[in-house]
Amino acid sequence: MNSFKCITELETFLRRKFSRAVFPEDWSIIPEKCPPEMTGELTVNCFRFAKLLREAPDKIAAEVLTFFAAHPDIVRAEQIKAFVNLTLTPGAVYRDSVGRLEALFAGVRLPEDRRQCVLIEYSAPNTNKPQHLGHVRNNTLGMSLASLLSRVGHEVIQINLVNDRGIHICKSMLAYERFGAGVTPESAGIKGDHLVGGFYVKYNAALQLELAELRQARPDLRDESDEKLFLETELGRATQKMLRDWENGNEQVLALWKMMNSWVLDGFERTYERMGIKFDHTYLESETYLLGKDIIAAGLVRGVFQKRADGAVTVDLGKMGVKVILRSDGTSVYITQDLGTTLRKYSDYHPDEQIWVVGDEQILHFKMLFEIMKKLGYPWANDLHHLAYGMVNLPSGKMKSREGTVVDADDLFDEMTALAGEACRERYGNGVSPEEIAARAEIIGLGALKFMLLKFNPKTTLLFDPAASVKFEGDTGPYVQYACARINSIERKARDRGIEFDSGSIKWDLLAKEEEKALAVTAFFYPQALQQAADKLDCSGIADYLLELAKAFNRFYRECPVLNADNEELATARMALCHAVREILTNGLNTLTIEVPEAM
Repeated sequence: MNSFKCITELETFLRRKFSRAVFPEDWSIIPEKCPPEMTGELTVNCFRFAKLLREAPDKIAAEVLTFFAAHPDIVRAEQIKAFVNLTLTPGAVYRDSVGRLEALFAGVRLPEDRRQCVLIEYSAPNTNKPQHLGHVRNNTLGMSLASLLSRVGHEVIQINLVNDRGIHICKSMLAYERFGAGVTPESAGIKGDHLVGGFYVKYNAALQLELAELRQARPDLRDESDEKLFLETELGRATQKMLRDWENGNEQVLALWKMMNSWVLDGFERTYERMGIKFDHTYLESETYLLGKDIIAAGLVRGVFQKRADGAVTVDLGKMGVKVILRSDGTSVYITQDLGTTLRKYSDYHPDEQIWVVGDEQILHFKMLFEIMKKLGYPWANDLHHLAYGMVNLPSGKMKSREGTVVDADDLFDEMTALAGEACRERYGNGVSPEEIAARAEIIGLGALKFMLLKFNPKTTLLFDPAASVKFEGDTGPYVQYACARINSIERKARDRGIEFDSGSIKWDLLAKEEEKALAVTAFFYPQALQQAADKLDCSGIADYLLELAKAFNRFYRECPVLNADNEELATARMALCHAVREILTNGLNTLTIEVPEAM
């Protein structure tokens, strides 16, 4: 990662001054932005290396102050307890930040010895319904994390595990068999996953009627749950039979299953394409759900697992309790499949780390899965990570797929695009063609959606307001995109006026105003923001940084005229600063898988 020259030289000074200390080979000082209520651009926090130097923090700070007092890059140095605040010369600020933009971007990448092969599994939809808002958050978290980790230098493998078998899939199949009348996506003019999802809703409506009739006829069953009464209904028994027929290879059932699954998978692919997702591999549950049985059989022989008197296989997980991993009738439970798939993914790719992006309701499940893999003795079992995330709701309330109240991903994309289109038309009226408005609206609308979902820590439960997220003002994606578009406009006008800049001849020392220097210093911290986000597996830090940089640019833009600067040299220097900021903002948004329109 890049640093300011004066900070690098401070490191050398401290190594000599405290020569008795044992310095790690990669030891470095990471400067911080000076708090806004204090004077300066950078702060050196001497608490951070007091233990290493075996000296009181304020005494170290005094040595640091003495060093900087004589440094040619420093205009002013001030010690406040264990902190030293620095005001840099304009030349030093730009030389070590936006003046070396290629080096700044190169500094994002981790040293080779810290780079890993990381496998990320996300999305994992069921083939009985289209993807919904919850999947959109999952997909956004997964694809942006993959992009971020790749950006800092890791090798990233993106995996999808589609749940394409089981009782829920049979529900949609049975409903189609009874109510479908041979309809297809083509004949209905409906996307395949939406068509199948409609039959899932019809199934549950029919089931609820049957359950109501059953409770009416049998008062003794009125307090029983739907789940317990499922096999008391004709529809439930028929669904269970269809599942058994599927598992037994019934040709008619398999043909229906393959046809409907192909419709849904085609629909998923179109949703992924619109979001910009490309998986390296997609596993199907129908191909992996039996893999765990061999692992369990081997674990039984080794005494890792135990067989109960009724034939069920269990594992003792200590404080987490005893977990059934194979039913008494020999059928799999959910974790059975995950044991096999986890091993399969490792065998296929040999990653240094596996990450699952799955909602926080599965926290216990993954703790159990990881503990079982450790008990089985896999040396890589300590490198399994569950990235849990909270629910996302709309102002209208929670979503329920079985009631047909889910906000489908595709419908949400259309709504976001429509809102963005309205915002563009309000700004430009008839000055921009409908085709250009549509193209901009797609980029702005999907960017607004992704940015709002990434702006918060994944663990946060969100209330997502589409209209608020697409505003061009405030802490939104369009606000950051608009800063890029504004700089594009400045550059177009500059070219029209014949103003060009050669990055090698910029007089950076002309940019001495507070807003100019603050913008360049904020830009300097881009690599640090990305690496910290990657370490935490949390893209919200990047969103925060981009908002901070966009706000710093807008303050600069208000106070420092670019094209109407006092002279051409100053205008050219400010143009160069704008160009660098636009490149960083664009790079950051792209890292979050968000595109940037040429104009807003």
